[in-house]
Order: sequence, then structure tokens, then C-alpha cells
Amino acid sequence: MTPETTDPALTSFIEGAADSPFPIQHLPYGIFRPSAGAQPRVGVAIGAYVLDLGVLEEAGLFTDATLQDASPFRQPTLNPFMGLGRPAWTAARKRISHLLRAETHTLRDDEALRERAFHRHEHVTMLLPADVGDYTDFYSSKEHATNIGTMFRGKENALKPNWLHLPVGYHGRASSIILDGTDVRRPCGQLKPSDDEPPVYGPSQLLDFELEMGFFVGPGNPLGEPIAVADAAEHIFGMVLVNDWSARDIQKWEYVPLGPFLGKSFATTISPWVVTMDALEPFRTAGPDQEPAPLPYLQSEENRAYDIALTVGIQSDAMDAPHTVCRSNFKHLYWNVCQQLAHHTVNGCNMRPGDLLASGTISGPTEDSYGSMLELSWKGTKPVDLGNGETRSFIEDGDRVVLNGVAQGASYQVGFGQASGRLLPAQPRHPAA
Repeated sequence: MTPETTDPALTSFIEGAADSPFPIQHLPYGIFRPSAGAQPRVGVAIGAYVLDLGVLEEAGLFTDATLQDASPFRQPTLNPFMGLGRPAWTAARKRISHLLRAETHTLRDDEALRERAFHRHEHVTMLLPADVGDYTDFYSSKEHATNIGTMFRGKENALKPNWLHLPVGYHGRASSIILDGTDVRRPCGQLKPSDDEPPVYGPSQLLDFELEMGFFVGPGNPLGEPIAVADAAEHIFGMVLVNDWSARDIQKWEYVPLGPFLGKSFATTISPWVVTMDALEPFRTAGPDQEPAPLPYLQSEENRAYDIALTVGIQSDAMDAPHTVCRSNFKHLYWNVCQQLAHHTVNGCNMRPGDLLASGTISGPTEDSYGSMLELSWKGTKPVDLGNGETRSFIEDGDRVVLNGVAQGASYQVGFGQASGRLLPAQPRHPAA
């Protein structure tokens, strides 16, 4: 860890950075295109700017031998950098922090270098930060699992027998992971509107968001060699916001006995900036008490919950801005990120740089902190007010869903940006017609 890079006293020569979501204590990584047709670049957000790390690399400003040998910043994705592991991540973060400090003249006083290295956020196009080889979605919020179980099985049988003993998860679809701002098409599939009638084909009528967070894997592990829970943090590169869109009616008919499939694989939206675990270190906190105690391979000795405030807003075609319908927090998660990674690999499953693991819906203890429309509207029985006279039980065509996240310190904030998407109508005809 690099506590000196999160010192609240640090200041940057970048004007306004201290009061922005991207202060010098933050330094998230992303992939951007500086202009139309240009090659993708590795960047760091600082204030109103994106710092091109490839330019710094070409200028010989990274002196660590591992970084010099690997040239990870002249790459079109973050996968090579993720694969280098924590020593390289720490060296890069320390160097970038040093170069951006108010007292460091290297960048500050070199006008020509600054001209090449800095781009305003509004002038670049953000891209997916990694080539995601595999995507896993967990089900790690006790409040969410209890709410869903209560709806469908009753309060006494809300949690399945395994839930308090392991982080439940399933393998998602990496190919449909999309970036903030990408439109989402309402999916079609098999629906079972009535228990007494055969299934029908048509567009989902119960389209939902799921407020989640995800983490990218770094070096990973060889096939057959599990990652111990005590070592898991060394393999976690950083975090993003995740909206794992869900077609509840498609999912309800298909999920027995193998779990989610087409009801979830049509779109998963993530935010563009990967927030490093070093930047989140000051926001670590204790998670919920775990009773009964997990098996030894899942017993996490350190506090691995994170105090990250999360919101979801919905903006209809008639609205000028999103209306907040959910306020939750990542610290509510019952199974933490280290436990998730340890469980995923306990059977010897090999993880690779750029693999994405998502938390599952993050619901809190109060009704306004529920992380899905299924919960907020309680299966459609309590429509949610959008503040302008409109209500929603589920997401309607034209609605824009916006996830935001921020870790708020005493004198600075660590912003996650947003994960947003607008729902488009379903394709107008059956593909076989």
C-alpha cells in the first residue's frame, strides 16, 4: 500500500483538482482516445484533465525497471498493467503522484510536455478499460437476498441454506459488458405471463437495473492453485461501478435449475475509470458481522468493506436531470471482495488479468437504499415517484439510468464517475419472421 499518496495534505499544480472528484489522492486509470481515429491510450484522471501516461513513458519519466521493461502505458487496454502486480502498481502510483505535485517542476514547468500529456475530459472519448476475458456476478448483499427471498418464498425461507456459508455467484457474459453512456436495447425472449398458459415470445415487460460494483483481477493464479483469502488483496487491481441490467420476467421463467442466462446477458454497464485499491485504502471499514462464522478458507482477518456512497437516478424523456431513487453504500455488502476472490478460486479456477467480478445488487437496510426496481417498487406494488408526477415500477423505454459513486474523505473525495445508459425499445419483430 502507498499511504503517502493519499495524504490529505498533498496538492497538485493542476488548478481545481483538489475540489474535483479526481484529486491528486485519487489517480484512477482508464483507456481513452484523444481524437477521432487515434490509437487508444492509458490515462489517469486528475482534476478536469486526463494525463496521457504513454507520453510520460515515451519521455522516460517512469524509472522503475519493471515498468521500463514492460512498457504498460503504450497499450490499448489496462490488461498488461494489471498483470504486472502490486509492486508495479505501487511504483507507478508513487511516480505519477510525485510528478503531479505542486512542488515538482518536471511536468509543471515543461510547457511542451504538458501540451502533449494533458487532455480535457470533454475532449477525449473513453473506452472500456480492459479486455474482459471472463465476468462473474455474485449475490453478496444480505439485504438484497433477503428482500428477494421474502417476495418469492416468504420471510421464514428468505435465504437459501447455502447463502450464509459462501458467496453465491454465477458466470456472466463478458461480450455484453458496455461502457457508460452506451444505449441498451430492451431484450426479447420467452415469457410466462400466466402459470396456466404456455410461454410466449416477446419483449421483457419487467426491465430492471441492479446497483453493483465490480473489481478487476490483476496477476491472477495458475490453474489448480487457489488464491488464499489473506493474499487476495494482492490480486485486486481496482473497482468500477456496475449496472447489471436485468429482465426479471425472462429470468423468472428461465432460471430453474441453472440460474440466470438471457435475462442478464444482454447488457452490463460499467464506469470508465478504474479506482485503485490504494486510493480506497483510507475508506476501508468493518463489514457486517458474519454469523455463523465462515469456513476457515473464507475467514477474512482484515476489514475489507469500503465506505463508498452509491446512488441511482432515473431520467425520463420529460425530465432535464435524473431523479435519485436509491441511496446505498458498498459497506453494506455481506461477502467482501477478498472472500469473493478466494471462493472463486478455491476449486483451482484460474483468474487472468482483466477478469471482472461484480458484487451483485447492493441494497441497504432502509427502503430508499434498495438497489433494484424490483425491491424499490416491491415487485411492482409500490410505484416509485420520479419527482415530476411520473412513477415507475420498472424501467420504461426512453428512461436513462445513472449510477454514481463517491468515497468522501474529510478534505477530498474519490469519485467513480458514472455508469449510465438509456433504454431503447425492443427490436420490432421476431428474428424468425
